[in-house]
Amino acid sequence: MSAVKDINIEAYDYPLPEERIAKYPLSERDASQLLVLKHNQIDASQFKHIGDFLPKDTLLVFNETKVIRARLQFHKTTGPRIEVFCLEPEKDYQVAFSATSPVRWKCLIGNAKRWKEGALSMELKIGDEKVVLCAERISQNVQYAEIEFSWTPEHLPFASVLEAAGEIPLPPYLHRDAEPDDRDRYQTVFARYNGSVAAPTAGLHFTQPLIAALREKGFSFDEVTLHVGAGTFKPVSTETIGEHAMHSETIIIRKSLIQNLVRWNGKPVVPVGTTSTRTLESLYWIGLMLHEQGMDMRPLHVEQWFPYEDHKPLSTTKALQLVLNYLERHGLTRLEASTALMIAPSYKMRVVTGLITNFHQPKSTLLLLVSALIGERWKDCYRFALDHDFRFLSYGDSCLFLP
Repeated sequence: MSAVKDINIEAYDYPLPEERIAKYPLSERDASQLLVLKHNQIDASQFKHIGDFLPKDTLLVFNETKVIRARLQFHKTTGPRIEVFCLEPEKDYQVAFSATSPVRWKCLIGNAKRWKEGALSMELKIGDEKVVLCAERISQNVQYAEIEFSWTPEHLPFASVLEAAGEIPLPPYLHRDAEPDDRDRYQTVFARYNGSVAAPTAGLHFTQPLIAALREKGFSFDEVTLHVGAGTFKPVSTETIGEHAMHSETIIIRKSLIQNLVRWNGKPVVPVGTTSTRTLESLYWIGLMLHEQGMDMRPLHVEQWFPYEDHKPLSTTKALQLVLNYLERHGLTRLEASTALMIAPSYKMRVVTGLITNFHQPKSTLLLLVSALIGERWKDCYRFALDHDFRFLSYGDSCLFLP
């Protein structure tokens, strides 16, 4: 394991001029440029033509998570603005969003020094109802604050309150406030389940007509859910990646997808985005843990460095079958777990065979994941993109990697 932990993050740096960061999306989602690495050759196209490059019988896997309006702006009576950024609920996501007043969330606090005590409040309208939302800090640790939200009328679900009160949490590197168009464009067309504080940006290029056209060409689709946390796009700030702590994220995978993957045996599986990749790969390691620790293991969590420890070999099909056995044993129709999986160079993909993704920040764990899949060719791809006016990061252009 020491070799992977000793990887120096400076080797995954590259020059990214500010003007190459896409501040706004294109007017048409699928009009973005597409860089294709296939048979070790680099080509350029448009995303709407991605079906021309995908291998026959490819299974595409989307992340159905939905970006929540996580950024809440409160104003104290004395004047200063306090930002409360919702990270994740203390309890289950579905319960938290359907809950009536009160609920507790893990949050980041902006301008925290100006909020020493007392509750924050704001007034808003939901339909014709006047709503008062309050935030009270229950506890504080190094990573986050525990905030209790309460509101009147109390019968309203928290999802409705957050939708009315919050702002879309655009990435900080865009250096701008969210605008009305971002409510639609910083959301995939297949988003279903509230929970993310950042979009699974590879999915932003898809349109419903494009999905329909790909189905007509014979490609298949399935879905997972990984609720993207704020740490996903955080650059590695330590010298070696072994010092970087991956945050844990909730993943939800339907039993039917796992059955589909077992049947797919050997055919191409191309996740849409790094979040879908980490979810699918975590599935293998959960199967391995069940093999090693037994079918009554709880909770189901993939630690950051677990894949790099010594394990007896286990086939992907066997690992997936063990997860199915676990679900059947416990009468479950979906797998709910968490993952802090770090995919870095030397990692061997167990489930996925390709990747659709965007261009990522220098010295990020997402760039490490890309390198794990295509090796040092990532440098050639990024150099090609910089030389051919590709747009970078969340609202930028796309890649299809088929190593």
